[in-house]
Amino acid sequence: MITKYGYDVVGVVVLIVLIGSLATWLTLDARLLRWLIPGVLLAILLFTLYFFRDPDRSTPAGDNLVIAPADGEVILIRDLHDNEYLHADAVQVSIFMSPLNVHVNRFPISGRVGYFRYFPGEYLVAYEEKSSLRNERTHIGVENQRVKVLFKQVAGFVARRIVADVKEGDTAVAGGRFGMIRFGSRVDVLVPRSAALSLKQGDRTVAGETVLAVVR
Repeated sequence: MITKYGYDVVGVVVLIVLIGSLATWLTLDARLLRWLIPGVLLAILLFTLYFFRDPDRSTPAGDNLVIAPADGEVILIRDLHDNEYLHADAVQVSIFMSPLNVHVNRFPISGRVGYFRYFPGEYLVAYEEKSSLRNERTHIGVENQRVKVLFKQVAGFVARRIVADVKEGDTAVAGGRFGMIRFGSRVDVLVPRSAALSLKQGDRTVAGETVLAVVR
């Protein structure tokens, strides 16, 4: 299945492939080029379809679970005090998504979207810790009766567009899709320090399935 957040890009690439292949066959006499150029265009289309794939996921049940919002690798775990939304001591878990990961993002908990902010910024490499403060990003806070979670979509060096189909007051469902970051990026998740983490740096996550933390 292809995510709705990529329909526009896929549509443009399909048109380019069709027009480019037709033009190649009508204007070029060299047999090698008549096959090579459409082959390259087809490879670009296949990569685009692969990038915008959106597989179904089985989200674990439990109102005390915080679920990973992104596919990728845990590149950073650190303690901090959050004055933006949690207003408490917290743990930040940063997940890096390479261009080969599924890029559809999912809500980590069920509840009410109580906070949403968009920040324009730079496009530093998402692996760098300062990208969380200087890059283009969205900050989304969700809360329920048990916990508040803040998570950030951070654009990377290649990623140039963040999609967040979210507004304050929306109802969030754990594992439900809410957006994506196109072509490589990072997601930071802030949970209360009292929560017990279920992973460590270097682990890989699956959005909507991997348990990131358990709320005590």
